Amino acid sequence: MTGTGPGERRSNEGDRGRRSRRVLRWSAAVLAVVVVGTAGAGWLYYRHLNANIKKDSLNNADAKGRAAESQANAAGQTPLNILLIGSDARDSAENQKLGGARSTYNTAPRADVQMLVHVSADRTDMSVVSMPRDTLVSIPKCTDPDTGTVYAASTSTMANASLERGGPGCTVAMWEKLTGIHIDHFMMVDFSGVVSMADAIGGVPVCVDDNIYSHTSSGHGSGLKLKKGTTSVKGKQALQWLRTRYGFEDGSDIARTKAQHMYMNSMVRQLRANATLSNPDKLLKLAETATRALTVDDGLGTVTKLYDLSKELSKVPTRRITMTTMPWVYTSDGNRVLPRPSDAAKLFRLVREDIALDGKDKKKTTKPAATARPAHADDKIAVQVRNGTRGATEAAAVTGRARTVAELLAGKGFDEAVADSSAPLSEDTTVVRYPSADLKGDAQRVAAALGVPTAQVKKSTDVDGVTVVVGADWRSGTTYTAADDDSTPSSASALNGADTTACMHVDPDYTW
Repeated sequence: MTGTGPGERRSNEGDRGRRSRRVLRWSAAVLAVVVVGTAGAGWLYYRHLNANIKKDSLNNADAKGRAAESQANAAGQTPLNILLIGSDARDSAENQKLGGARSTYNTAPRADVQMLVHVSADRTDMSVVSMPRDTLVSIPKCTDPDTGTVYAASTSTMANASLERGGPGCTVAMWEKLTGIHIDHFMMVDFSGVVSMADAIGGVPVCVDDNIYSHTSSGHGSGLKLKKGTTSVKGKQALQWLRTRYGFEDGSDIARTKAQHMYMNSMVRQLRANATLSNPDKLLKLAETATRALTVDDGLGTVTKLYDLSKELSKVPTRRITMTTMPWVYTSDGNRVLPRPSDAAKLFRLVREDIALDGKDKKKTTKPAATARPAHADDKIAVQVRNGTRGATEAAAVTGRARTVAELLAGKGFDEAVADSSAPLSEDTTVVRYPSADLKGDAQRVAAALGVPTAQVKKSTDVDGVTVVVGADWRSGTTYTAADDDSTPSSASALNGADTTACMHVDPDYTW
């Protein structure tokens, strides 16, 4: 995945070579982290900043399609999921100067950076999942809350296009559809003030394993020039680090994401260790810069609410922060990416189930699901079986899976089990759904017969009766095995927040 120089805007249909400005959108997302990370000190100074904060709706899709709310743990605590969105908006002279070509001024913004921040229910760990902007996904029908414009559902669409289809609430809806993770809040920022933010922090240490000069004979590259080892970058140089693609590893946007993760971890460590940021005047300047670029949902629409959030985030030690990238594979033409089969679904499941990605979790238990008495005998329970083996990864569905499982149920005495012949669904994990409390016992009885865990029996208004959706985790065979491996896939490229040894590999063609 390569790209052109800064200042060129790439359409979703362009070739894979036109990849500019990515880092600016990521840097804007970092502003949101800084706001919640610094608002705790002297927050009374910041009440007047409320007017700077812009607000938008949390989810612009049909409420019935929302992911189920996160389940509480045994202590009654619930996880917190926040989607950080970096917009490429060019709605101001400053943003336009940073963003590039005149032809893109005031065009619809895109969500070129998307990071899901998951804070565990007990606030002992934090997981961050980045999604490459080129990921082809299904975007649900969304309604623009300002204009009332309705955008029809789409498939195989670049993830960053979700923002221009009704605002950040559509990006949230897309994430919930893809991952099954309920999102509690979003924070969206543009890229104005990136340089001043880096200066206000006082510099962020970064490392390269050789001298690097990100520059080509045709004028491509960020211009980053560093000596081998660790350098504290700020201002323009920090921006160059975040923009660099040519010179890091294989020159792809995935390598650049890795460099961004290193910068973000280092920045968090720097913020927590830098005593100068306890100075109210410096914090005020930092907050002024950040809040002017910030858009949040109503649930985070005041500095007080951001302060409350910062208190929750500050409970997580740096050593328990894990940065990851959604496992991905190239499309057949090599121009876009898709979620990697199995690995992406597994990463999403770990986040849904509040399992720490650093592998250092104590055994977490959720409140035991209440069991109910079946309302009908097995042979009288009406069961529909649907094929969901296409999964969130967009892999082709396995033909005949609904019929196979329906026959399996019939063989176990569920005479009224039938296969639904409608179009395949996308379901990572096999699930049994029921519409009302009186059918909960029937649904649990069906799940038990198939070996599906009780935790995968869900109430849903999307079904008319007990419905089995055979997921991508059961694409073959007649015995269901629940996933019990809770290790983070190596393809997620996990990076621990306390790792001070991380160093970007330099492409030998870009040394000096």
